[in-house]
Amino acid sequence: MRALLLLLAALAAVAVAQKDPHWVDGRNTIVHLFEWKFSDIAAECERFLGPMGYAGVQTSPVNEYLALPNNNPSRPWWERYQPISYQIISRSGNEAEFADMVRRCNNVGVRIYVDVVINHMAANWPDATGYGGNKADTHNKNYPAVSYGSGNFHSTCQITNYNDANNVRNCELSGLHDLDQSQSYVREKIIDFLNALVDHGVAGFRVDAAKHMWPADLEYIYGRVKNLNSQYFGNNARPFFFQEVIDQTGSEAVHNYEYTSFGVVTEFRYGKELSNCFKGNNAIKWLVNWGPQWGLLPSSDALAFIDNHDNQRGHGGGGDVLTYKTPKLYKMAIAFMLSWPYGVTRVMSSFTFSNNDAGPPANGDGSIKDVTINSDGTCGNGWECEHRWSEIANMVAFRNTVQGTSVTNWWDNDSQQIAFSRGNRGFIAFNDQDNTDLKQTLQTGLSQGTYCDLASGSKVNGSCSGKRVTVNGDGTAYIEILSSATEGFLAISADSKL
Repeated sequence: MRALLLLLAALAAVAVAQKDPHWVDGRNTIVHLFEWKFSDIAAECERFLGPMGYAGVQTSPVNEYLALPNNNPSRPWWERYQPISYQIISRSGNEAEFADMVRRCNNVGVRIYVDVVINHMAANWPDATGYGGNKADTHNKNYPAVSYGSGNFHSTCQITNYNDANNVRNCELSGLHDLDQSQSYVREKIIDFLNALVDHGVAGFRVDAAKHMWPADLEYIYGRVKNLNSQYFGNNARPFFFQEVIDQTGSEAVHNYEYTSFGVVTEFRYGKELSNCFKGNNAIKWLVNWGPQWGLLPSSDALAFIDNHDNQRGHGGGGDVLTYKTPKLYKMAIAFMLSWPYGVTRVMSSFTFSNNDAGPPANGDGSIKDVTINSDGTCGNGWECEHRWSEIANMVAFRNTVQGTSVTNWWDNDSQQIAFSRGNRGFIAFNDQDNTDLKQTLQTGLSQGTYCDLASGSKVNGSCSGKRVTVNGDGTAYIEILSSATEGFLAISADSKL
């Protein structure tokens, strides 16, 4: 009995360890640099993410994937989710460039998390060829570069009934050939792939389509992946796993909480509900108890985000979320996420698109364009780079400053204006009410002095490029957010004191 208890305790410890993102102290928030090249990610870690206090980068899938027939410069983004092999070769770069990126980012305290596609392989295509030149006979489920044959897949059937867990987990999502992860051979191939990434120094993985795999199979696979590279993470550190499980209504057969005993889960309700609030469809005063009381997962089990590469295009969990296309409301939702103590936070960094299938900005030969940086710090060449918007980057710094504090001094106007403190380290206010200004003297919880508003400007060399807020000796301050203002929030922190 004692041996059994010790074993169970050890397994529980491993499961908890797989929820640790291994951030460097004093940092927070993952940014998804969607479709970026490895060389550009490395440069961004060094020139911006590290200095600004970001904790990590989620990459797009790095393994070889389908190059659609009739190749042209406008490659659809969803090619990346049709694997041909587990070799590290893609439009983002080769294995040497990947290794260089991971090393350079780790060296400046920015962790790398790879989006891994292990539920399926590419769907049926004529003459299916990957970016590394490997071919597959997709019609016969033959992927020799792995190698997988038809016997390594579930029987061909399509997902048609989300009220049937067997259908969701054993059939094909949009015709993508569904791997059978219960097979030892398939498991070992996947584990070998993840181990190769661990050897390079990644901190963990975003697991695509986890909802479509059996929890027991994933638990086994995760548990057999080796510990992280000790060069960066010390001894016995477990990879961080965050899993894509879309469960917005709780009415389907597969539930997100089925996956929380061995990793974190992407909480899709988070962005949907916050977007609904800041769009004015639900009063933001109700956010006073934001978290599990709204039907969300416990904070320790959740990856929190507003939008991702799927739902900003109207699928993969719905198209009712705020995105960069509605900047004022979007920045307010992101600011609330980064100011509220819940979950592991992730922000999206997009390329500009109008066609939902459009791939990243590309050169005439089909290669991905460089991410260029304008003189004002924004991105060029068709890259949106929301993570560089000063309001969002400053709120990442705000979250770093208020770590470990609780929500205090809540105030609301019984509608669409709210404010609260984070202990004695930060204060934030929101005005989401049309044609109504916020003009109130409120308790900030901060010490007396003059502070730089992180929404309208930045503190640089002791000066403020935006509004200044004066906090009185009793901690109160006059807070003004006009309904006509470009930004719908105001934030000050102990580190923005002038």
